[in-house]
This record gives sequence, C-alpha cells and structure tokens, in this order.
Amino acid sequence: MSSANDTKFNSAVFHLIGIPGHEDVHLWIALIFCLMYVISIVGNSVILLIIKTDPSLHEPMYIFLSMLAVTDIGMSLATMPTILGTFLFNSKDISLDACFAQLFFIHVLAKTESSVLLLMAFDRFIAISNPLRYTSILTLPRIAKVWLVLLLRGVAVIFPLPFLLKRFRYCRDNVLSHSYCLHQDVMKMACSDITVNSIYGMFTTLFTLGLDSLLIFLSYVMILKTVLSVASRAECLRALNTCVSHLCAVLLFYIPDIGLAVVHRFGNSSSHLFQVLLGYVYLLVPPLVNPIVYSVKSKHLRARIIRSFSK
Repeated sequence: MSSANDTKFNSAVFHLIGIPGHEDVHLWIALIFCLMYVISIVGNSVILLIIKTDPSLHEPMYIFLSMLAVTDIGMSLATMPTILGTFLFNSKDISLDACFAQLFFIHVLAKTESSVLLLMAFDRFIAISNPLRYTSILTLPRIAKVWLVLLLRGVAVIFPLPFLLKRFRYCRDNVLSHSYCLHQDVMKMACSDITVNSIYGMFTTLFTLGLDSLLIFLSYVMILKTVLSVASRAECLRALNTCVSHLCAVLLFYIPDIGLAVVHRFGNSSSHLFQVLLGYVYLLVPPLVNPIVYSVKSKHLRARIIRSFSK
C-alpha cells in the first residue's frame, strides 16, 4: 500500500487554470499578456542599459532603480512560461518539482522587490533629510553589502518552502487557482496537516513584507516631518515630488500582494474570479508600470532615454 501511495505521489501533477468561464477568449487574453511581457522586459532592460552606460546616473537613486528593474525582469521570466503556456497552448499540467521551483523564484523575487522598495524609501529619506552627506552615506560598497544581506534574507526564508511542500502527499484533483504556482495555493492541495506550512508562511510574510512595509511607513513619517520643517512651500513640494515615483511603486506592489494574501486565507468560492484577476495584477502590473512611472517622473532618466532614441 505504501509503495502504491509513493507512486501516486511521485507521479502527481498540478493543474493550472486560466480565467474560469472565459476560456473562449483565452487567445485574446494571451495576446494582451504577451504585449505586457514585452513592454515589461524591454522597458526594464532599457532602464538598465541607460543607467549602466551613463556615468551621470551612477548615483544611489538610480542604482536602486536598476535593482528594481532586475527584480521585475526576473519576475516576468519566472511567470511567463506557465502563464503563456496556459493561455496560448492550453498547457495546464505542471510537475511537482517544476511547480516548487517556480514558487521558490516567485516568492524570493517578491521578497527581494520588497527589500528594494525599502532601500529606495531609505534613499529618499537620506536625500531629503541630509542632502549634503547623501553620497557619503550611501556609498557603493555600503549599498552592495545591504543589498546582499536583504537578498540572502529573502532566499533564506523561502528556501524551506519547497521542502515543506515536498513532504506532503497530494491525492486530490490538484487544480490550482492560477496559471502559476504560489505556496499558499499549493499547500491547500495537500492531503495532510498544513499547520506548519501555514504558520511558516505567515512568519515569512511578517518577517519580510510586514517588516519592510512598516519601515517604509516610518521612513515616510520621517520624510514628512523633515519636509514640513522646511520654510519654503516650493521647496516642500519639490522634495515631496521626488517621492512620487517610489510611492507609486510601493502601492502597486503592496496593495495587490496584501489583497491576494487575504483572499487566499479568508476568501471563499464567490471571490474566486477576483482572486484570479488580483493574482495577475500582482505579478504583471508592477513590472509593466514601474519603468513607465520612473521614466516619466525622473527628468534626467527621461532626457537620457529620449536622447538615446533620437540618435
């Protein structure tokens, strides 16, 4: 009996879904997703290329922006195969190992993006509160060390998840809620007690996204305190204007992420379509919109991009 169960476990696959009830328009949706992926990858790649080739952009703000662009490209590449496979070719089966690998990269990249947004908030705080020492505080070696620590934090907290999932037996239909794999979705397919996974998943969220969002909030409290102490209204508005792009990136990332986590834990069948749509917003919209927002709001970056294309 044990051997039969092991065989069933080892041969199990997960079944991905597109948008339930809208299978007749999956091809059109796939074309939209293809366009979004192309814009995301090309847009972030252009930002990386511009920052790398222009020495005047080798400043902390743009270094953090390049980190965000790399993370967004990684997120697009991690989700593209299964999402486009589901909508373009109706390829809905994914093996356990492939699913565990995908969810590992998705969650690590999400934690990494949260870390980058935290570093960008700290960057804005230093630039506004102590502009004369801005470059001396945020030196390249210091930025690299902090970035490495936060990257290792994301890898360390997510690394156990595939192994925690692999110990389960999956004897249900294994139909996931999305066309990609997430830990909170996969663990529900197990025929075992998932208490440990649920608690650990909550811990990783609080230790990374929760802590980062709290520190970002405190950074903006300090920014507002500093800005309000400035006598000139024009200087106050100019200082706040430098934070607009970052605030947009923060809202684009955290609102869908928190919403998806809440829906997965407390949602019911009536919210399934909303859950599916929110999942695509969470993964596809930030990599698409971030380069557009920063290109529009950053005068130096916008001028450099225009100059490059005009040549």
